[in-house]
Amino acid sequence: MDIYIKPKKKATLSERNIINVQDVADVVCAEAHVVKKINTLVVRDIINDENKKNYLVSVTDIIQTIMRKYPDYTVNNVGETDTWVQYSVKKTRDLSVWKWTKIAFVCVVLLVGSSTAIMAFHTDAQIPGVFDNYFRLLTGRAEANPRIITIPYAIGLAVGIIAFYNHFMGKKITDDPTPVEVEMELYETHVTQTMVDLMEIREKKIGKLPQDDKQ
Repeated sequence: MDIYIKPKKKATLSERNIINVQDVADVVCAEAHVVKKINTLVVRDIINDENKKNYLVSVTDIIQTIMRKYPDYTVNNVGETDTWVQYSVKKTRDLSVWKWTKIAFVCVVLLVGSSTAIMAFHTDAQIPGVFDNYFRLLTGRAEANPRIITIPYAIGLAVGIIAFYNHFMGKKITDDPTPVEVEMELYETHVTQTMVDLMEIREKKIGKLPQDDKQ
């Protein structure tokens, strides 16, 4: 009988002292009762600590845990090779007032920063002078800050930003991921991979310490 497991890249746990298979991997098997039992198997114990801890669960740990219970089954991995587990003793509870305060602060920072960047770019590129030249070429007369050009440009700039970020009034325009979502996903992937690599190096050093002491 075959058992298929799909380990996750990252898992978050709190207020528990054990890591079960279902916390770090999805299990698929033809027998439903086997899946239920596998999900409850303990992969690793968590040492109680008041500080937030990071744990590394390898796919070999999951396979060994399952094979101890079902030695006659074949375990196949179709997911990640390592899972980063973020653990905290107490579950973090974000107060609504503080949450909306942070959102408002981020919105103000983004508004001020983006508007400053746009104005600085327009100043460096001399956009007002370009508009003046366009108006003079099209109409044959000079006019400072021609609204017939600046107003459509401002509207087009807003529409372009909305189309670029794929959001309007809190809703996505299309199902495609936004540039922010893509960058956040890349950042999360890089952070997860870095944490896995660091924890692997740390565990290898800890495992070599007893051998070094014997020598």
